[in-house]
Amino acid sequence: MSPRTPPAAFGPDARHADLNVVRRLLPYLWLKGPLNIRLRVIAAILLLVAAKVTTVYVPIIYKQAVDTLSTPTGAVAVPLGLLLAYGGARIASAAFAELREIVFARVAQNAIHIVALETFRHLHRLSLRFHLERQTGGLSRAIERGTNGIDNLLHYLLFQIFPTVLEITMVGTILWGLYDFWFAAVTLATIAAYVVYTLAITQWRIKFRRQMIEAESEANTKAIDSLLNYETVKYFCNEEHEARRFDQALTAYERAGVKSANSLSLLNAGQATIIAIGVTVIMILAARGVADGRMTIGDFVLVNTYLIQLYLPLNFLGMVYRELRQSLIDMQAMFQLLEIDVEVPDAPGAAPLRISGGAIEFYDVTFGYDPRRPILRGLSFSVPAGKTVAIVGPSGAGKSTISRLLFRFYDVDGGAIRIDGQDIRDVTQESLRAAIGIVPQDTVLFNDTIYYNIAYGRPDATPAEVESAARAARIHDFIMTLPDGYQTRVGERGLKLSGGERQRVAIARTILKRPPILLFDEATSALDTRTEKSIQESLRALSEGVTTLVIAHRLSTVVDADEIIVLEGGQVVERGRHADLLAKGGIYAAMWARQAEGGELQMAK
Repeated sequence: MSPRTPPAAFGPDARHADLNVVRRLLPYLWLKGPLNIRLRVIAAILLLVAAKVTTVYVPIIYKQAVDTLSTPTGAVAVPLGLLLAYGGARIASAAFAELREIVFARVAQNAIHIVALETFRHLHRLSLRFHLERQTGGLSRAIERGTNGIDNLLHYLLFQIFPTVLEITMVGTILWGLYDFWFAAVTLATIAAYVVYTLAITQWRIKFRRQMIEAESEANTKAIDSLLNYETVKYFCNEEHEARRFDQALTAYERAGVKSANSLSLLNAGQATIIAIGVTVIMILAARGVADGRMTIGDFVLVNTYLIQLYLPLNFLGMVYRELRQSLIDMQAMFQLLEIDVEVPDAPGAAPLRISGGAIEFYDVTFGYDPRRPILRGLSFSVPAGKTVAIVGPSGAGKSTISRLLFRFYDVDGGAIRIDGQDIRDVTQESLRAAIGIVPQDTVLFNDTIYYNIAYGRPDATPAEVESAARAARIHDFIMTLPDGYQTRVGERGLKLSGGERQRVAIARTILKRPPILLFDEATSALDTRTEKSIQESLRALSEGVTTLVIAHRLSTVVDADEIIVLEGGQVVERGRHADLLAKGGIYAAMWARQAEGGELQMAK
């Protein structure tokens, strides 16, 4: 790998991208903040300038004290006053700096708050297609790293780089004004050489840091994967095999770590050499000035103090540069999320859905997740208000796609879906989804309490209403056997509960929502036949007089539907009541026979 900087990391394109990131951030610090935030920005800048002016003036007081003490006839009271002023100036400099931090803290945190919330809301507006194609953990890390990047960028840029540049400018001006051009030139040349060398070596060292991070990540991944599969490792007696894999990753990390440490030593040695040369040249110039009588001992101390004082903040330049680069990369990744277009937006002027009965109509609907592979082909059916319609068919027939289209996670490619005569593309998505309750096939719960997960159907519900919904879903008695009852935490994705228990929580949540339209998408697929029979009675009571669409695999759950629609290849191939479809001896009858042979129809007996 070449030590030269890759074009993507350092060059016109990278600088352009960095400027775009900074431009994206500025409105959150000023335009999008309330008046008090803007006043804080102004106050922080003034305090920053005051701190630096005081810092730069401290060596001048020190020079005057040295000159006074160097005078044989100097009075004791005069240097005492200067020394008190020196101490007061140092205190004032530190106080201004800390006040600046206090004043600006709210500005930074407010910007982080606004950006994170805006990104979070935008992610929820994006389509299901986007979330299926992206890793949720990666999205959360993008927000976390992006907000941390904002904090780091503001801290380093406003509180280290800008103050340092301001101080260098002031010191160069003072040295030129008090003495001559060469003092300012040597000082600025030393700082310039220091900065160029530090940035060049730091950029070169980035590849070693990257190798360390990759090797560390690889080692952690192998360790976690091996420990999570502890039983499998034991089954096959592969402890040494796992140790060798872990050792390879650790060896790569060790090599990269050695290179990183060695390159750091090179960086530190070069920095120290540049500063030493600069200080030596300045001292030679000052010593000649003292010898010629143009300068005093205080002047000699002053120029040396200024260069050492400038060196202290520059000592962290390599780390600051590396953190700034990483912060800009992290912020760019987060801002790129905000630039992703919403695939399924509300139409301009979309009105809330008006429910009069909840009748659903699919009219000549065509749809495919990929244009090259259509799923639904001219699908038409209706669910009259207050009736129950079931959709059955083999895997891949398009059953679950219907539920996603009804919730408008995707827009149809052709045709229309209407509720009470209103095209769902013309109403707000919030009102549409508020009108539909769903019990999905794969129930995922929040990592919270059972009470929270049931109440999620209607967060303002009372405890009595939550308990009533749990009773209706036949899960209250189970909950009461738990040590913490309704306050039992269900774990990540609800995995502390069985599939059937999670399904019953989902049913209780939908019962609590009390929507005018119900959608059961394989709602009892995770239940045994005994529990299923019990819950089916609850679902029948829940759907009484409510428009209900049932998507099912187990045919015994839909025998009482007002109409059963059989899908195949994205088209309706049969429709009618259970008895009529059996009498036809077609696809539905064949499916019924297969499930009867497989023992899936026990509860229908």
